[in-house]
Amino acid sequence: MCNTDPEEQVKEETINIMDQEKVWPLDESDDHFLNTQLQSLQISSAGYHSLIKPSSPLESISENKVVLDSKQNELLNFIPVVRSGECSDIGGRQHMEDTSVCIIDMAEKFGCCKSFDGEESISFFGVFDGHGGKDAAIFVRDNLPRLIAMDADFPLELEKVVTRSFKETDVRLARTGTLQSALSSGTTALIAMIFGRSLLVANVGDCRAVLSRLGEAVEMSKDHRPGCVKEKRRIESLGGFIDDGYLNGHLGLTRALGDWHIEGLKIKETNKEEQIGPLSAEPELKLITLMKDDEFLVIASDGFWDVFTSQNAIHFARRRLQDHNNVKLCCEEMVEEAIKRGAMDNLTVLMVCFHSEPPVDIIVPISRSEMRRSISAEGLQSLRGLLEN
Repeated sequence: MCNTDPEEQVKEETINIMDQEKVWPLDESDDHFLNTQLQSLQISSAGYHSLIKPSSPLESISENKVVLDSKQNELLNFIPVVRSGECSDIGGRQHMEDTSVCIIDMAEKFGCCKSFDGEESISFFGVFDGHGGKDAAIFVRDNLPRLIAMDADFPLELEKVVTRSFKETDVRLARTGTLQSALSSGTTALIAMIFGRSLLVANVGDCRAVLSRLGEAVEMSKDHRPGCVKEKRRIESLGGFIDDGYLNGHLGLTRALGDWHIEGLKIKETNKEEQIGPLSAEPELKLITLMKDDEFLVIASDGFWDVFTSQNAIHFARRRLQDHNNVKLCCEEMVEEAIKRGAMDNLTVLMVCFHSEPPVDIIVPISRSEMRRSISAEGLQSLRGLLEN
């Protein structure tokens, strides 16, 4: 079939009609008839409309539709390449109470089922910040991922499984604590699970997870501290209170695993080992679909966030990854920089990258507050020296 330009075809047909007008002697009725035919052909005085019916395979292409289809294809074609690294330091404390875990393939680790399509692995990463000792943090690190993997609904109902496993781990910690007084401690727990293009973050406590999306910090968790209005309302509804920034005057956290030994924070129901007090072990969850623009995830204990803002941490990490693209080395440099900035708490930084290549060069605007907080350790020391002299 010859490809004829629709507009030329319309012109040709219009010319034919005009030729016919010259031949036919028109009276008023004929004139009315011709006008009706012209209207049915949808020919306007300002130009020529296409005569092709809507059912024709030659359809106009919307520019927005092309962009949308391109983004959808990009999503479907993006497969995260998971790389991870970790670094910890005792910081200014006498004892190390932080711990972490990296499991690239839960099925291989625990011998459980594969993920949804039977091929993709499910990765597990976690940071645990203990208080009152390290035992609770170590217990949760060793037991929480196993409980998740061995749950009968894993991985098809992952969000439900994760919430249930957090609570079950807390209950088991209570049972163990009655036998071993050394486990009368508590811990925060922040985990990230990657399965296919999905990222699930679950948090209890004040560790924090921040995603880099083309250099922009996207917080994947919220700090559970007494100053949070939402947490304060929940606590008061359960008979608790905030006293001088502490939960029931005892704890600087509003959610944690363990701490069964602190009176009034976790009250056991009759014939059950389930907490109903103001200190909750239920995690807050955030589930997203990873896109090509999602570069890496930083998970760190609160000691690190004491001296880094979320956006400043992303800026710092991107620059280091662009320099050497070594995930573990980047974590080491972040911990080292936190110490130079005066961090006094235990420090743990865990990073998960979603690409094999380093982050691309982009121009990211930095606010004045970020610029003030981004002064280097050397510059800070020089400034202190000048002020002291």
